[in-house]
Amino acid sequence: MTENNETGRMVPIEWLQAAFNMRAAAYANIFDVLRDAFGPQRAVELLSEATRRMGVIAGGQFADLGPDRLIALKERFLGNIPAGDILFQPDVRQCDDERLEIKFHRCPLKEAWQAMGRSDDDLELLCKAGGAIDGGLFKAAGFVFKGETWRPGDEGCCKLVVEPGPAA
Repeated sequence: MTENNETGRMVPIEWLQAAFNMRAAAYANIFDVLRDAFGPQRAVELLSEATRRMGVIAGGQFADLGPDRLIALKERFLGNIPAGDILFQPDVRQCDDERLEIKFHRCPLKEAWQAMGRSDDDLELLCKAGGAIDGGLFKAAGFVFKGETWRPGDEGCCKLVVEPGPAA
């Protein structure tokens, strides 16, 4: 069980995992349809734009911290991820006035895609498209985002790199 940050009620972690599995399946199916219609590059571009827009909406909850309150951003961002320590295993590698860097050692989306039998090539493209949500979120909040998504041969999953925004 884990606590839902919005309601304070306990939610079984299995429910969270199931929600991530459905999100991963939606991304994968949308990607497949777009790839069939437009090719892999355009499919990644279109799915990335959709997830980026999701991030822009989510970024509003961090806008009061931009453009330069990176330590507070780290606390709120990580604190808002339900069961984040379990599902994402974040490793804060740097958090100061210059840079916030978080390496995720797990990702429930990537793990769901792996369980679906997706190839490493597909995983890389899906991670790139899905990871656009972070760019939308942090940019909308007033920060500069320089994260990296998973690629074959990498350990774990994505690395978020956030720096103070231009108004800082």
